Amino acid sequence: MNTNKKTIVIILATLATGLLLGWLIFGGSEAKTTDEHHHEHSHEEAAGETTWTCSMHPQIRQNEPGDCPLCGMDLIPLEEEQNGEIDPAAISMSPTAMQLARVQTAVVGSADPVKIVRLDGKVQADERLVFSQSSHIPGRIEELMVNFTGDYVKKGQVIASVYSPELVTAQEELLEAQKIKASQPQLFEAAKEKLSNWKLSAQQIEEVLASGETRETFDVRADVSGYVTQKKVNTGDYIQKGQAIYEIADLSKAWILFDVYESDMPWIKKGDKVTFTVESLPGESFEGTIDFLDPVINPLTRVAKARVVKSNPGLKLKPEMFVSGKVEAQLPKTDAVVVPKTALMWTGKRSLVYVKSETDQGVYFTMREVELGPALGESYVVENGLQPGEEIAVNGTFSIDAAAQLAGKHSMMNPEGGASSGGHNHGGMNMNEDQHTEIKRVESDPKFVNQLSAVLHAYLKMNNAFVESDAGKVSSEAQKVEEALNSVDMKLLKGDAHMAWMNQLKTLSSSVKNIRSGSDIDKQRLALSDFNNAFYLSLKMFGLSHDTVYYQYCPMALDDKGAYWISETEEIRNPYFGDMMLSCGENKDTLQ
Repeated sequence: MNTNKKTIVIILATLATGLLLGWLIFGGSEAKTTDEHHHEHSHEEAAGETTWTCSMHPQIRQNEPGDCPLCGMDLIPLEEEQNGEIDPAAISMSPTAMQLARVQTAVVGSADPVKIVRLDGKVQADERLVFSQSSHIPGRIEELMVNFTGDYVKKGQVIASVYSPELVTAQEELLEAQKIKASQPQLFEAAKEKLSNWKLSAQQIEEVLASGETRETFDVRADVSGYVTQKKVNTGDYIQKGQAIYEIADLSKAWILFDVYESDMPWIKKGDKVTFTVESLPGESFEGTIDFLDPVINPLTRVAKARVVKSNPGLKLKPEMFVSGKVEAQLPKTDAVVVPKTALMWTGKRSLVYVKSETDQGVYFTMREVELGPALGESYVVENGLQPGEEIAVNGTFSIDAAAQLAGKHSMMNPEGGASSGGHNHGGMNMNEDQHTEIKRVESDPKFVNQLSAVLHAYLKMNNAFVESDAGKVSSEAQKVEEALNSVDMKLLKGDAHMAWMNQLKTLSSSVKNIRSGSDIDKQRLALSDFNNAFYLSLKMFGLSHDTVYYQYCPMALDDKGAYWISETEEIRNPYFGDMMLSCGENKDTLQ
């Protein structure tokens, strides 16, 4: 009995000891495992609090900072919205994100709206100071004292010698009338008057009377001082009385004749001040006032002439020199605000800005649609949608829009908001997509289309020079583009097609001129963007002969403003970055 009790005690003690050891071993391990698991989970949550994305490619998301695998741009942090008091359509951006995306803001205000109108023109001689030097004596040119154009003559200078049988006869009549002067003085005076009508001076007539002999040749003297701009006869030519033998221009004053396109005519008025430069006189600027505006538009070029009269000391301004001018046209004063172009985004029919607001939780941007008024060069008048004193983004707007699209907020291409779609879409920046679909092909003369294709071939070589970032080569190729443009015969177009081409040609000519004359690749690329926008419209409207090209777009070009170009291949070769970001961009349209 005692033995059984001992056995039972030993068994119970063994079980108790086993349970205690089991709890100590397995229970502690489980708690440790649970703690470790919880710690690791907490660590993962802490590590995953910040998601990094690309402002240009919002489909890229990483758990750590770095470079975008598509474009190489620095990734920015994606933050969750935590403030329920702000507009739910607003997108928040941290100071770090704003700095990385190069977002800049400015307070808008009303200002006197001034539109900068750029004009091209030429120096011409003042028509009021251009004279025809004629011979008042009929006969044969025996000698020309001025044998080439450009020579300067003074008033009274002998410029030609003329043999005139009629003048010999008139002298003989004078000598015969002198013999009967006492009895018929009226006949004598009539003979003298006849010679005077041929512009013989009183001294020359008295010399004939004194010598009693006729002269076979007489000198032609200049009636005015100036430069010979045209020689109309040669030695030995027979001329009539009053026939012009020279054209003489007084160049002490010059006319500057500017071309004013129809679209610019509402902004140009008589009395406007013009500041202009001459390509052959670098570093010099001239000013003048428009004293005449042509009331008639040239039916071929569709331009009117605006005239500036300018004194010309030292003859710096020579006829046929090219000039570039600008007029600051004062628009009617309004309370409307003025914003820079860089602050605006277009979707074809809508114009948008991002308005900044600040709270204790941070900085927020809200998309707002605005109504635009006239363009003022690098800015726009906003008729409705903004109030003076509001702060808007003026740079990096597309980065803000990409972040808004990624967060499912209202954005340029997603005005109703909602989750963003994946894919390589550059943040939805199809800025001119609606506009492209509205351009209709017009029937054109095949000769014109061939000439436009020749411009395209020259352009593609210039575009390749931009890819190489070679400013000198760009300038050289731009000259060939300019020559091809000048060879396009606008008379082959009629009606609205002619008008459309004239508007496009204005931008094409001025921008390619800036490319050709430039030596800074960045400034040349600014002009390239203007050229591409106008050239796309031309190719879309008039078509090509046998070519296929691609209209491509990079949203990061020109400091995130975005820019287009035309390529002969679907492969992206970015002319705005060259080797730095050669493949950044996408195809927007195919032109044939």
